This record gives sequence, C-alpha cells and structure tokens, in this order.
Amino acid sequence: MAVAAASVAGLQVAAKAGLSSSLHENKSSLSSSSSAAISGVRLSLSSVFAKKSKSFALAAVSPSASASSPYDFNDFKFEPIKESTVSREMTRRYMTDMITYADTDVVIVGAGSAGLSCAYELSKNPDIRVAIVEQSVSPGGGAWLGGQLFSAMIVRKPAHIFLDELGVEYDEQDTYVVIKHAALFTSTVMSKLLARPNVKLFNAVAAEDLIVKGGRVGGVVTNWALVSLNHDTQSCMDPNVMEAKVVVSSCGHDGPFGATGVKRLKSIGMVDNLPGMKALDMNSAEDAIVRLTREVVPGMIVTGMEVAEVEGAPRMGPTFGAMMVSGQKAAHLALKALGLPNAIDGTADRSSLAAPELLLASAEDGDTVTA
Repeated sequence: MAVAAASVAGLQVAAKAGLSSSLHENKSSLSSSSSAAISGVRLSLSSVFAKKSKSFALAAVSPSASASSPYDFNDFKFEPIKESTVSREMTRRYMTDMITYADTDVVIVGAGSAGLSCAYELSKNPDIRVAIVEQSVSPGGGAWLGGQLFSAMIVRKPAHIFLDELGVEYDEQDTYVVIKHAALFTSTVMSKLLARPNVKLFNAVAAEDLIVKGGRVGGVVTNWALVSLNHDTQSCMDPNVMEAKVVVSSCGHDGPFGATGVKRLKSIGMVDNLPGMKALDMNSAEDAIVRLTREVVPGMIVTGMEVAEVEGAPRMGPTFGAMMVSGQKAAHLALKALGLPNAIDGTADRSSLAAPELLLASAEDGDTVTA
C-alpha cells in the first residue's frame, strides 16, 4: 500500500506538470496492483482536469507559478538618457521615412479595415514600398467597434479565411463568424503589417489633394491633419507631396474625411458622376463592393466603402468581410498596375496565395449597381 500511495502521489505531480513521459516510466516500473491503483487515479484526474481546465490554465500563468520578476520594483531605475537624444531619434527616423516615401510604389489613403487589409496583402512582396496616409492619430477607421458602438465584429463566410491567415480567433456560425471584439482584428492586422520593413504608416497626416499629370493620378498632396482642419483660421499653410506609381483610396463613406478621393476626382472632372451610396442591403452590398473594387481612373484604385460612393452601391452596415476582401483585391489590382504577378489576371502562382478563392475578377469599366 505504501508503494501504491507513493505512486499515486507521483502521478498527481506528473499529471499537473503535463509530463507524459514520466507517467509512462512510472507505470512500467510498478506492480500490477499499483498499476490498477494508478489507473483509477488517472481516470479521476482526467475528470477533474476536464472540469477545472480553466483553473489549471490560470494557475500556469499565475505569479506563484511564474519565474521571478526581472525587475526590482522596490528600487527601480531606468537607464539614463539625454532629452536631446530622444528628440533626435524621433526626428531623424521620421524625416528618413519622409525622404524614403516621398517617391514610392503604392500610397494607401485611409487606414480603415479595407486600407489595412490592402496594405497587409501588398506588404507580402518585400520589394514593394507601401506608404499609408491616415488623417486620424489612431488608425483603424470604424473597425475598432462593430455596429452602433457594440464590440463584436461580424464577418460573413468565406472572408473568415483571411482571419485564419491572420490568426484571429472567432466564434463560428453556419454562414458567418463572430470576433468577440472588433479591436482584436484591427490590432492584429496592424501589428503584423507595421512590423514589416517595407511599410510606413503616416498617421495624423491628411491627403489634401491628388497629384494628376496627363490624366493619370501620380500621388497625393499631404499635410498635418491639424493643419488641414485649420486652413480657415490661419494664413496660408502650404502642403507637402508624396509621389506614387499607384494610389489606393480607401477613405470610407461620406463624412468629414470620407470619400475624399472620389470627391476630388469628381471636382476636377475625372469622373462624371458621384451618386453616393444607396440604402442598406447587406447581401447585395458586400458582393458589390468586392466586385466593383477597381481602378476608377488611371493610377487610382478605390476600395472599401468608398466604392459604394462612386458606384452607387448599397451600404452594408456592420459586416466587415467585404472590407477585408475588397482590400485584398485592391492589392492585387495594384500589383497588376505595377506589372507584377497578381491574382487578377492569373499571372500569380495561385498555390502561393493564402485565399485565392476570395479574389474576384475586376469589374468592367462603367459597371454600376442600382438600389
């Protein structure tokens, strides 16, 4: 009995630590009577683990189970630094980025769900430099929340394939999935995207205008967003410029900074009509937004809800799958415009694409959707 008791105690320790190899060694060295006792304990422990898995998971990361802190909180000191060093580091790096991206491959205007998805897809090619211009201090657009300031994000299938690629967890339903908080998607795609060396986000920067030469969009006119908002209160504050081979406009639907790309195209006569988005119809809206994502004028691709503004498509409301897939499609349209392999004209190796079935053929020029 002493042997059996000792074996049981050893098994409990091994089971909690997840040491399956130790279990195997202990079991093989025991007598038949001890093995029977151990089997009973194993079944008992399995039942307990099934009911208490969350408790064990929490215990595994609790302070008592973790390694000692690398800090001495009772006498904590930072390494010394000169204030001028902080200023120089920020200024030098930002100015280097401005020089680097003054003439770049792709400029994406608007860092909402479509713009971020587009930038993520483009950034997979390390030879393409991608600049993202976002007027807000906090990129993400409306993708930090679901509808009506609720938390959950609804994504209709098959756009969940993009979430699988990103590693975003969700609650799966028959025809859609639910991310418990929209910020989980936005923060995940942003963290993966901005870690790549060929991408620079210029937030708190507004695209005030377009560069147009010979009937082709060739870049954007930029300024600090706070300056753009105060042109009427100050004397002349001239902008800066950012040339690009391709401009992707993902400025969202009409609003303070919404649909600014297509609005400017209309005001300078590069598009004849700007019907604005029609009333909500989720089922037709999401398909239309992806289908009509296209190069609306030479050098400028429109993606996301801005597509509805220029094409007269219905609004989609609080579902986000079309934003993701429209952004992916815009990225491949940009690759096509750059003369690089892409999934639009079939020149890319589709086996290398994470979700080739999501990418629809480009809409013909002049296609519109009626409400």
